[in-house]
Amino acid sequence: MAVTRDRPYGNSNFLVDLGDGDGHATTAGFAEVIFPEFRFAAADTGFPQTPSTVPAGGADSNLLVLKRGVLGTLDLYHWWHSNRQGRSPQRRTVRIDLLGEDHATVVLTWSFRNAYPVSLAYSPLRAAEGGIATETLKLAFEWVEMS
Repeated sequence: MAVTRDRPYGNSNFLVDLGDGDGHATTAGFAEVIFPEFRFAAADTGFPQTPSTVPAGGADSNLLVLKRGVLGTLDLYHWWHSNRQGRSPQRRTVRIDLLGEDHATVVLTWSFRNAYPVSLAYSPLRAAEGGIATETLKLAFEWVEMS
């Protein structure tokens, strides 16, 4: 349930649940979430508006983007790989919880229903820079809800 207050919340305290119910797992430690623009189908088609949002999967602007440091786990790869092999992708409800300053209170939640991976990318490896290697997962979804 959304928690309203007089001043805006920060954007650095959040949890990502990839559909397994464990947003506190090490593998759920994402560094960045890039939300798609939420639009009605009528904005693209000229047809009368319906209550459903545009299903994602076309342009990158319709995809949920999750970025994290490479941990050596293969969970994202395995999820993406099952889709690449032509099998019906395992669809999940991916949940993003914005947390209050206490890092415990959920103040806003985005739930992306029937989400599945459409791309997985890794940052360049650069010996001279010594930065953090990152992996980026892009997810298509059928429906988004906020609470």
